[in-house]
Amino acid sequence: MKKDLHPDYHPVVFRDASADFAFLTRSTATSTKTVEWSDGNTYPVIDVEISSASHPFYTGTARVVDTAGRVEKFRRRYGRPAEPPASEESR
Repeated sequence: MKKDLHPDYHPVVFRDASADFAFLTRSTATSTKTVEWSDGNTYPVIDVEISSASHPFYTGTARVVDTAGRVEKFRRRYGRPAEPPASEESR
């Protein structure tokens, strides 16, 4: 294998605070925050919003997602103004 070709692949803890769930895996992701794992070692920790412990598909529960807010954020970012509703006179 060539040296300095691939990114650093190391143990990282991914933590889902909403479900109080964390798992240790290997990744190229990095973080300045660390956490002490149950094996006594300290690992970088990356906080995620959704994991398998909190995702509606895996838990079988429905969650309300702010889709209107996401659409408005998209329009603000890419400059597409909202279209006005069609009036009765324009028919």
